[in-house]
Amino acid sequence: MLKNLLTVSGWTTLSRLLGLLRDQLLATFLGAGPVQDAYLVAFRLPNMFRRLFGEGAFNAAFVPQFSTLLEQQGPDRARHFANEAMGALILWLTLLMVLAEIFMPGLLWLVTPGFRGGGNTRYALAVTLTRIMFPYMVLICATALVSGVLNGLHRFGAAAAAYVSFNIVGIAAILLGAFVFHDVVTTSAWGITLSGFVQLGLVLLAAKREGMTLIPARPHLSPDLKHLIRKMGPGLVGSGVTQLNLTVDTLISTLLPTGAVSWLYFADRVNQLPLGVLGAAAGTTLLPVLTRHVAARDHAQARASLNRAIEYAWFLTIPATFGLLALAPSIMAALFGYGKFTALDVQYSSESLRAYALGLPAFVLIKVFSPGFFAHGDTATPVRIGFFTLALNFVLNLLLYKPLAQIGPPLASAIAALVNLMLLGILLKRREILVPSAELRLRLLKVTAAAALMALWVLALQHLLAPTLPQWHGLPRAGMLALLMLTGALIYLGALQAMGIADLRAIAARIGKRFQRR
Repeated sequence: MLKNLLTVSGWTTLSRLLGLLRDQLLATFLGAGPVQDAYLVAFRLPNMFRRLFGEGAFNAAFVPQFSTLLEQQGPDRARHFANEAMGALILWLTLLMVLAEIFMPGLLWLVTPGFRGGGNTRYALAVTLTRIMFPYMVLICATALVSGVLNGLHRFGAAAAAYVSFNIVGIAAILLGAFVFHDVVTTSAWGITLSGFVQLGLVLLAAKREGMTLIPARPHLSPDLKHLIRKMGPGLVGSGVTQLNLTVDTLISTLLPTGAVSWLYFADRVNQLPLGVLGAAAGTTLLPVLTRHVAARDHAQARASLNRAIEYAWFLTIPATFGLLALAPSIMAALFGYGKFTALDVQYSSESLRAYALGLPAFVLIKVFSPGFFAHGDTATPVRIGFFTLALNFVLNLLLYKPLAQIGPPLASAIAALVNLMLLGILLKRREILVPSAELRLRLLKVTAAAALMALWVLALQHLLAPTLPQWHGLPRAGMLALLMLTGALIYLGALQAMGIADLRAIAARIGKRFQRR
């Protein structure tokens, strides 16, 4: 499981780093004004449906069922089911896309209340851009299904690698828009839709190489497909609650001054780097493992796997959380403080980033806890919790967005995620799916202490060497930030070594052996 987690994390890290480069280009050429706001809201809508139908409820129900059929009835039966599911998914999403294209003005009128009103150019531009990007939803959801097939075959690398192409195509589209077509926002929108075709083609080729050629079948309600629909139905909100919470943030942010949508987006993108790398990787690799142990009735091993996943995620998430809290202004300045992205934009987006970072451990661990339900065939419980926390997030947004401005929506999401995690954990413990040992609790506490020590170190070092670091420019700013992060990492690892949590020499030796074998 750890090997697969690191494989997915590696490709996801590359994708997220390229995504940061893409976002840097967007910030440089568009700044944080009305055009950027319209573009980001336009992309949020198809991306929300992608998380719900592609990577959320559908995948959570599809992967265990595909894995079970593959294990019990062989590859031909599993392939037939995958083709049926693909045909049904594409048909449903195409119908949804057509309706959305027709009624897009009304749909955006509902979800962007702050864009309404005479003379507001953001609304008209957002309608045009969303229509361009909406076909991406169908393509990326089909990509997620084929990726689920690859994950069920325990081929995690190819599926994770395909998502890198999204950012490669996106970067190319922005550069073409800036230097060839002189219309960054429209060209970038077309690039998103084009990337959907590229990603789908790559995963289909990877599945074919594994002997699993997939062709959408004419959908009909077979027993397998009925079972899939029953399992995914209640999970539509439960497994996608994080994305829905972020969509609520976007809705509320349109009520804030112009630029707030952009500040929240760029802050969330930095927060999504550890969340996407760790949370998505842990959930993706843990679900097939838990499903296999549950199918074999090896509940002790399933609990042990869940505990290991919690420890892996905590080991990497907690230092990221403390690091973002300590260095948020310097990070936002170094990543996006160029071109049309002003010093004021850096300040406001860093405030949003700190609020998001408070919920980062909860966001990641929700991805780890959810497979504990899905592997046992329970997609209903997370949806009940999801409805509650979604309502809580909405209420908190309404309460906080006026007094706290751009800090309010991300803080509301962080609190809602923490409540979500607590409820999931309580129910998993009651069902004896989650049984954290005393050793696990102690190790998590020690890791937290090491991360806190790291944060204090980098804050003190920055105060000593570069108290005005966010106002620096170019390579000196990036170099100083890199120095702070490097020394912080060394302090963290050294503290783990001193506390007996990690044997760095043994880890280095194992990594060295792997490189020698290659």
